[in-house]
Amino acid sequence: MSGTEQIDVSTSRFHVGIDVGGTFTDLYMLDQSTGAATHHKLPSTPKNPHEAPVRGLRELLEKSGAVPENVELVGLGTTVATNALLERAGALTALVVTRGFRDLIEIARQTRPSVFDMFAQKPAPLVARENRFEVTERVSWEGEVLAPFSEAEMADVIEQIRLKGIESVAVCFLHSYVNPMHEERAAEMLSAALPEVMVTTSSELLPEFREYERISTTAMNAYLLPAMQEYLARFTGAVRDSGVSRDPVVMNSSGGVMRPTLAGRRPVDTLFSGPSGGVSGAGYLAKSVGCDKIITLDMGGTSTEVCVVRNGRPDIATLRNVDNLPVKGASVNIHTIGSGGSSVAWIDAGGMLRVGPKSVGADPGPACYGRGGKQPTLTDANVVLGRLNNEHLLQGRLKIDAQRSFAAIKTYIADPKGMTVEEAAAAILEVSSVDIARAIGFVTTERGLDPTEYTLVAFGGAGPLHAAEVAHELGMRGVLVPQGPGVLCAMGVLTKNIELDLSMSRLSSSDDEKITSQVSDIYRSLSQRASDELGESGVDLDELYFECSVDARYPGQNFELAVPVENNDGEFDIDQMCKGFHDAHEVLYGYAQTERAVQFVTFRLKAVVPVEMPKMEFRSPAYGNSEGAPAETRRAFFSRAGGFVDCPVLMREELRADDVISGPAIVEQMDTTTVIPAGATGRLDAMGNLFISVADDIKSKEN
Repeated sequence: MSGTEQIDVSTSRFHVGIDVGGTFTDLYMLDQSTGAATHHKLPSTPKNPHEAPVRGLRELLEKSGAVPENVELVGLGTTVATNALLERAGALTALVVTRGFRDLIEIARQTRPSVFDMFAQKPAPLVARENRFEVTERVSWEGEVLAPFSEAEMADVIEQIRLKGIESVAVCFLHSYVNPMHEERAAEMLSAALPEVMVTTSSELLPEFREYERISTTAMNAYLLPAMQEYLARFTGAVRDSGVSRDPVVMNSSGGVMRPTLAGRRPVDTLFSGPSGGVSGAGYLAKSVGCDKIITLDMGGTSTEVCVVRNGRPDIATLRNVDNLPVKGASVNIHTIGSGGSSVAWIDAGGMLRVGPKSVGADPGPACYGRGGKQPTLTDANVVLGRLNNEHLLQGRLKIDAQRSFAAIKTYIADPKGMTVEEAAAAILEVSSVDIARAIGFVTTERGLDPTEYTLVAFGGAGPLHAAEVAHELGMRGVLVPQGPGVLCAMGVLTKNIELDLSMSRLSSSDDEKITSQVSDIYRSLSQRASDELGESGVDLDELYFECSVDARYPGQNFELAVPVENNDGEFDIDQMCKGFHDAHEVLYGYAQTERAVQFVTFRLKAVVPVEMPKMEFRSPAYGNSEGAPAETRRAFFSRAGGFVDCPVLMREELRADDVISGPAIVEQMDTTTVIPAGATGRLDAMGNLFISVADDIKSKEN
């Protein structure tokens, strides 16, 4: 779309993606009629988290002249549940368990947070001991009732809950994933006596085995339930008040979206909502340019997230930790390290240079911000080395004081190590690159994958600044920098279907003569549950379909492998399921015991309702300098160029399709800076993406 084209915004159809971060809220509006996109960014409002996205939506509509009634989709990526958990700002919660299991949530797995730290503290449980109650009941692992449920004891518990002013209750009885009747009765009694109190049962939320993880996840859901429901209700109401007629959707942890009513019942499914949007956006973008294997590099102020995506689908995990508390459920398998632009560089007791995980955040921020920060950060190192603009960032909105960066690195790193400031700054960048490369190795080589077969997709404020160096460290051949790296998470919200992930543990063997009917019954039950849940949240089920998988193992093993399961109109091939497991076992462990029976442990189902995919016209926005001439030249440090060189600095918006940039070079834009090292080459494609090839650089290194 050229800059002179006029669009009739009164008749256009719009989709809006919103990503709410801790510091900024990003919005991405797509015109479905033309494929044109409009970006917007504003400060987040942590105390009232629904205000920033709604204000941003109104400002975006005003800025573009769009008609609110023509907004057909508003998608939200949110950190509300995550922040409430990290800040311990959830509800006053009670936990009702089988007699004898009151302290399981605190005993946990008896693993130490840090093996060699005698003073390391485990995280405090979300439910205080005085708010944990026991009830007599017992069900065996096969579902047989060993001790009946004591309604008299439950009535006493309800009275105590009333007197304590409890806001939310988690009910988690032993082996309820096989037989939920006692949990269901407890929930009935709670709802009848205390209708204002919210209730979460493990059998409805997470009918899986492994008692500690199930009890932790159920308690976490109950803890987050009131705040999340209030937030989503306010957000939905405010969106409607702004003139948008359709309810929004919420990004979930596994990379799909869900209706607010369903997200409000299952807040644990939104704990990785924000980061999963970036992975989804990167996967969608990569697929559109023909990259079937990518590794995402999302680098912000305090952390870096990496994830493997193959054929547009990210790797999925079923057990994650948030603040050292386990949470079960499907989520994008993102690996996070504490290395970002605001991460502090420091020297440990052994004299080794480290970067992160401590961060100065946005306030006071890096020393160069001039807001009181004294400690050297990764951003300060980039400023000293000339890789970041020494005067301003964000197109002049953020002033930079390079002398403060110089002083911080000199005081804390250079002088103690007997180095020049420039040498210290270069070492800081090198340590960070190695740390990020190690994180990528964790999700690739440690899982039998070769990172050299993948393209690195860099986004976030700092991702493009470091991506090429990381790719070089790993021997990767290329880096893809999207047109708008800072809003990719918001864009990603628009690229997903409505999805719901459900599971059910049933220990069963492949050599059981009834296994075929058992598997069919389990998936039929999960399918019905998914249809009911989605239907109750207002989803049209006409195009609903299901994807199945199973966690399997050899009898006697402690852990399972996830195996896709073909669903042929409700018929399941047990031999095919076994073969899938044997093949996966051989890939991961190097051998398979094909003569042995396979034990199926947890059956999983993803319910999918397709939504209209966005019509994105990724085209180069440049209309100016066809030669890609630099806006300026700056002295910048590149180790493989021998030190400081006169480096061309180009503006991203001035580049045109097929422009080729030979490194070393720096490309600046409002939301990020991209570094093209010596020996590497950058090229802008017709969709506005910047590809960086480091192949020549790797070749020269090998020689």
